[in-house]
This record gives sequence, C-alpha cells and structure tokens, in this order.
Amino acid sequence: MLNVGCGSRSHPDWVNIDAAPRGPGVFQHDATRPLPFDDASCDVVYHSAMLEHIRQPDVLPFLKECRRVLKSGGTLRIAVPDLERLCILYIEKLQAAGNGDTEAARDYQWIMIEMFGQAVRERSGGEMLSYLRQDPIVNLQFVLDRIGEEGRQLVRLLTYQRNVISAPRADGSLMEKLLRTGRNVPRRIHRLLLTVLLGPGGMRALDIGLFRLSGEVHQWMYDRFSLSQLLLESGFETPRVCKPTESQIRGWASFNLDTLEDGTVIKPDLFYMEAIRPRQSG
Repeated sequence: MLNVGCGSRSHPDWVNIDAAPRGPGVFQHDATRPLPFDDASCDVVYHSAMLEHIRQPDVLPFLKECRRVLKSGGTLRIAVPDLERLCILYIEKLQAAGNGDTEAARDYQWIMIEMFGQAVRERSGGEMLSYLRQDPIVNLQFVLDRIGEEGRQLVRLLTYQRNVISAPRADGSLMEKLLRTGRNVPRRIHRLLLTVLLGPGGMRALDIGLFRLSGEVHQWMYDRFSLSQLLLESGFETPRVCKPTESQIRGWASFNLDTLEDGTVIKPDLFYMEAIRPRQSG
C-alpha cells in the first residue's frame, strides 16, 4: 500500500513517500519523477491534497505511473480540493453579501482566498496565512469548517506564536547577535552577487519562480467530472466518488488517513474518488 505525498499523514502499514519527509518511516521522493517501484507491485496507491500541486503537463504521466505500479484490479484513491463545492459556496456567499449580509461578506472574503489565493501566491502562506493571523478571526467557525483539523492546528500555532514567541524579550548579548549575523553571511553574499548579476527585477523574478516551483501553490483544481475523465484517460476504470470513511480498500477507516479516530474528517474541503486498474493486462 503506497501513500504518495503523505505530508504529516503517514501510517506504518503503508509505504509513505514525500518530496519533503516530515517524520520517521517516510521516504524522500518527488512525485513528478517516475515512482521507484516495480510494475504491478502495489495493491493500493493513495494520495491526498497532492494532485492539485502538480503542474498540469505532469498530471497525466503521474497518474499513469500510479497505474503502472498497481497490480491488476488494484485501487487508486485520490483526495483533492472540491472545486464544485467551492463554486457553490462562492455563489451563495456572493449573493448573500450583495444583499447586505455582513457575515456572508466575511465568508465571501475567505472563499475568494481559498479559490484563488493558493494558486496565485508568490510567498509561503500567501493571503491565506495573513487572514489566519488576524486576531480575532471574526468568522473563525466558518473557516475551520472549511480547512478542518490541519487548519485548527495552524490557528493554534499562530495563536501561540502571537502570545508567546512574539512576546517582548531582553536583547541577547553582542556575541549572540554577531553569531546570528555570521550564520547568514554566506547566504547574504550569495544573494548580493545574484542581485548584482540579475538586477532587482531579475532577483524578484527568480524568487517568485523558485517559490512557485517549490510545490506549495495549487497548479490546478478538480471536480468529480474532470477527475473521473483524467482517470479514464490514464487507463483506470469505474471511477467513483467516495465518502471519507468509505473505500474499496480493506480496513480503510482503521488507517485514519482521511479521518481521525473519532470519525472527524481531517480536510473537509476535499472530495474523494477511487478507480481500479483493469484486470486485463496492458
């Protein structure tokens, strides 16, 4: 059972791979490169909140790689942000905000960030992180209902940083300041040389380009129709939408990859689809 782009959601019964491993038992691998597994070596391939981060030209080759490593009759399970639900919410909040509903206007602002901010951002976190740093977040429950458990953890971390880490502290010694500065000297010299070579505009373009290729931004969005068509084009059959706890994968709910132990959905902004590698060869 292969968990691709696992992030912080791994399980010891699975082979867990990620471009930037975060914990023990997770192997480093960039999913835009061929999967390092033999043909027909996996019973299951799963990835959550990852496909939208792959550049469009690389999506079909990646899905074909998932098919290649699956055994005949094996299951591919995908979770991606639900563009259809996002568009429905956008229309609902837009109409209500236009009719003077101030609460809907706040939700509309978040939906716009959720829809576009993750695709156009040029720095880590973008406008979404700026929004979550507000104190207070006036529509906090709506936001948490959208971004789920990972969002709750992030909001708690930002609150901790605001209340503890950012609290006034006495200045360190001169030696500590010199040491901090010294650690940054090689990087500062490197950036200075690049700025001289490229100019300020070229340096900004380089920074933006490197960030946008880092894997954080959303490269595309999917709905149940477009994803099912992609799966059929990739050589899979019978794509179908599933619930977070529902799967053809034996013992799925016990792995707690899409839900917590109490059944709470980890990322309620996603939808889930499974497809099968055809049993015939080829």
